[in-house]
Amino acid sequence: MDPDPPETLPVVVPAAVPAHLEGLVETAKDYARGAKAAATQRAYAADWRHYTAWCRRQDLDPLPPDPQTVGLYLAALASDAAGKQPKGVRTIERRLSAIAWHCTQHGTPLDRADRHIAEVMSGIRRRHGKPPDQKEPVLGDELLRMIATLGHDLRGLRDRAILMLGFAGGLRRSEIVSLDCGPDQTVDGAGWIQFLEDGIIIRVRGKTGWREVAIGRGSSEATCPVAALKAWLGFARIGHGPLFRSIAGSKKVGSDRLTDKHIARLVKRTALAAGIRTDLTEAERGEKFSGHSLRAGLATSAAADEGAVQKQLGHASPEMTRRYQRSRDRFRVNLTKAAGL
Repeated sequence: MDPDPPETLPVVVPAAVPAHLEGLVETAKDYARGAKAAATQRAYAADWRHYTAWCRRQDLDPLPPDPQTVGLYLAALASDAAGKQPKGVRTIERRLSAIAWHCTQHGTPLDRADRHIAEVMSGIRRRHGKPPDQKEPVLGDELLRMIATLGHDLRGLRDRAILMLGFAGGLRRSEIVSLDCGPDQTVDGAGWIQFLEDGIIIRVRGKTGWREVAIGRGSSEATCPVAALKAWLGFARIGHGPLFRSIAGSKKVGSDRLTDKHIARLVKRTALAAGIRTDLTEAERGEKFSGHSLRAGLATSAAADEGAVQKQLGHASPEMTRRYQRSRDRFRVNLTKAAGL
């Protein structure tokens, strides 16, 4: 989890409740705050601050919501007014979602279907929409090259286990750092591991709820995620609590859980060190790789049934899995030849 707690978001509760229900008010607030992931809460809070600041500068009221005001704000984001770089479509869509969410929490819902909003957004998507900028997948042989750049001290053992577990499990970076050694060991944990004879079972709470991820042993000790994880836990003397933790100096393992930002930095750093995609500039390579590269890499590399890959990644539909498989099946069916050319 990130060290900075997310800003408290508004929660609508009845102005007055019977005395015997007062104890449930705080409980309801806690559940409502937990309805959004911490990263989403931080993004929505920042978006709401940006919107309300813009309203103040224009001498407009953010509440109750006025669709025309919201439409003007969206247009300002998409334009290069005041010499500022226009925001991307995905950023604008997220800010609209944040505004709508906050308005609902204040008890004044925003009508996103109103023409002042819907037509402006339609025009923004039409004029500024671009194909999704997907991260580069890390393939199996590339992962081995990345791992080879790591040392064999505690930090190297930890980062090797992170890369191998994240790849083999098709895990999101937030899922990797949320794992504990066992169930119900920490308040902020969102999953745990179980060692079995043939591999590891991970039970993790992701975007679509709880799922079970099975990670089998590798073909050798050097390429086995199970062995890598055991080595890290053994040398770090970790048997309870967060799986992946900060390291002070070179030998002292802390109690703090790593943040998901460490995963992104680790993938970028080792991909650059391993010389992956040298056809790109260093800056371009830095933009191409992230924590998601591990997840996309498994989907692209695994020569397995699509349904098995879909289950491992926790996707609700095969279409989403195919998006992750990048170029694996791009020319499997050659319609040019099939047409006789």
